This record gives sequence, C-alpha cells and structure tokens, in this order.
Amino acid sequence: MNIDSLSVSPAAPRDFAGPRVSLYSDEYAADPHRTYREMRQRFGSLAPVELAPGVPATLVIGYHAALRILHDPEHFPADPRVWERNIPADCPIRPMMEWRPNPIRSAGSDHKRYRSAAAAALGKIDLHRLHATVEQVAVPLINSFCEVGHCDVVSQYALPVMFSTLNATLGCSPDISRRAATGMAAMFDTVDAEAGSRMLSEALLELTRIKRAEPSDDVTSWLVEHPVRLDDEEMLHQLVTLYGAGIEPVQNLVANTLLLMLTDDRFAANVLDGSLSTRDALDEVLFNDPPMANYCISYPRQPILIDDVWLPAHQPVMISMAACNNDPAIRTGDVTDNRSHLAFGTGPHGCPARPVAVLIVQDAIDQLLDAIPELELAVPVSELRWRPGPFHRALAALPVTFPKSPPISLAGIR
Repeated sequence: MNIDSLSVSPAAPRDFAGPRVSLYSDEYAADPHRTYREMRQRFGSLAPVELAPGVPATLVIGYHAALRILHDPEHFPADPRVWERNIPADCPIRPMMEWRPNPIRSAGSDHKRYRSAAAAALGKIDLHRLHATVEQVAVPLINSFCEVGHCDVVSQYALPVMFSTLNATLGCSPDISRRAATGMAAMFDTVDAEAGSRMLSEALLELTRIKRAEPSDDVTSWLVEHPVRLDDEEMLHQLVTLYGAGIEPVQNLVANTLLLMLTDDRFAANVLDGSLSTRDALDEVLFNDPPMANYCISYPRQPILIDDVWLPAHQPVMISMAACNNDPAIRTGDVTDNRSHLAFGTGPHGCPARPVAVLIVQDAIDQLLDAIPELELAVPVSELRWRPGPFHRALAALPVTFPKSPPISLAGIR
C-alpha cells in the first residue's frame, strides 16, 4: 500500500515526505476501507496520496478537518488554474479536475453566478413528474430481462435508467445523450479521458444550440433562460457538471445499494416484508460506500497548516467522503435515519441536486424490487470487481438471478 513512510507526530508541524498512497491501483479499488484505516493510523486526518502517476494530492480522511475545509472557500478555493499549468493535457485525471466555468471549479463571484443558475434550474424540476419519468423508463427495461431470469444490474438497468432519466430532464435527444454519456464514462474511468472530454463537449454544445433556438420545459432551457445569461462555453460546462453528477454517481449508488440489500441479512431478509426500507439501505451506502468516494477538490492559495500538517499552495486537497463518514471520531455505529454524511458535500459547494438524486435512485430500486422481489446475487461477493480510479466507488457489474416472470405494465398489472 506504500503506507510505510511516516509516523504521526504531534510534536511539530510536518510536511509529507516519502512514498504516497496510490488511489488508482486495483488494490485500492478492491478494498478502499482498509486503505483508509491504514492511512488514518499512519498519518492522522490528512494523508499523502497520488491521484495518477506523478500527480500528488492530500486526501482528507478526518471528518472535522473536512468540515473546516469545505466551509472555508477563501483559503480552499476550488479554482485549479494554477495547479493545472504543470499537468499534461493527456494526464488521465485532468479532465475530472481541470478548470471549467461551472460551480464546482470556480470561486468567489463566478461561483455564485454559476451556482445561482444551476440551483434555480434544478429547483424547477417537478419531483412528481420525475417520479413518473423514472417509472416510464424503468418498466420497459425490467420487461427486457424479466422473462430471462438473470441480468447485470449495472449495464442492463442502473446505467440506462439514469441515462434516460437525465436525458428526459435535460430535454436531450437520445443521440446527443449517448455521446455525452460515453465521453463522461471515459473521464470517470480515466481511460482515454482526453478524447472522452472532447466527445462530451461536442455533444453538449450541440444541445445548447438546439435549446437556444427552441427552448422547452427542461433543465437545459431553464439554464439558457436564466438572468445571468450564460454564454455557450458556460452552458457547456454547466451541462458537463450535470452529466458528471447525473449518470455515473447515481448509477453507482443504485448498484451499491442493491448490493447491500442482497448481501446484508438486515436487508436481504426484509426485502419482501419491508421492515427495512430502500431509503434505510440508501442512507447506509451514502455513509459507507458513497458513489463519489473522493472528490470536493480545492487548491489552497498559499501554504496552510491543518491538523499539524503543512498543505502546499496550489496542490489538490481532496475530501474522502467515504473515509470521513467512517471516521471513528464521529461514527457511532448504526446510521439508520442518520443523514449527516458528506456524500453530497457540504458548505458553499454542497450538491444542490441532492433531493433529485435521492428520488431517482430510490424510485429506480423500488421499481426493480417491486417487479422482481426475489433477486439474488449470481456470484459470490468475492468475485465482484470494483472499477479502479481515484474518485468513484463503482462496481464493474452486478449480476443477479431471479425467477422468470412475465412483463409488467406501467400500471403494475401483469
């Protein structure tokens, strides 16, 4: 694990030296919580990591340190432009971290401008209508495999549900949305990320121009019409943010939650009787295995001392939502009905789409379990593979089996 270089010493402020912990290895992907425990024991609340070969960062694994940083955008701005000057264009993690004129990668008045447009557009989403959209998307997908008796939840259900729901919410044609999703997936996996970023940009610029000419009742049109008057480049990057948040993380949240429900006796034994709800499982996953395990990146303007560690200027400081949620300093055991996790961030950069994301994921899972309640994992848990990458907690596949059943109608009548 390369966690063999430093001891925690409260005697004096310290810099990190020696080997850093790789967050892009298969070993980390297979068991990140072991890595977090070892880092906490060795380094305390802040750990030296490598996001890609030759790209150092500090990973925040202490809950209280994370809150301090997330609520201090003056000292921890999200603008990476100084950092990226020395990052090659083909660096695999650059597209996920580089500057964009959007709420996630901006600071000060720019951040307020972009966030106001995004929050206003997301706030116009009709949650009742969204519930109906998820149902309309989910039922045909379930019908495509319910008579077969097996499926891969990730590729055959979670991904297309999120893809089509976002497509409908943004008012995006299937062709444009398909190209955007392909490009975003390449960026998350940090495989051919530069080409993925180009593909995503081309698709979303096309969507923006369509909505300027013919606005409709959708999030893209509401962004176009917002009083801050976003130009085409700014629109592109607001949509990049929505694609980044609206497909990959929620897809992974569906899969991770279903995995818990199928393998933990507290949930597996109660899927049918309903004594523990989908929302209970969802909350637990948001604590233990949030789909964005590490993100909320900032770049200190000058060296700053946090928890007896000097953080260098303009080097990424990344919050580990997964590690912070499981910090023994705040973790008290059962998390049922406890929603104080950091899975959606907090502070000025907290995710404004939280209620929308939770509704979509919960509805998608409930639609599947209502239609096919006797799902079982098709392989041992040890055979499941987690996709490597420094940002996400993502299953490559979630194969399940179930009794073959006839198709259902949208009204739920067989």
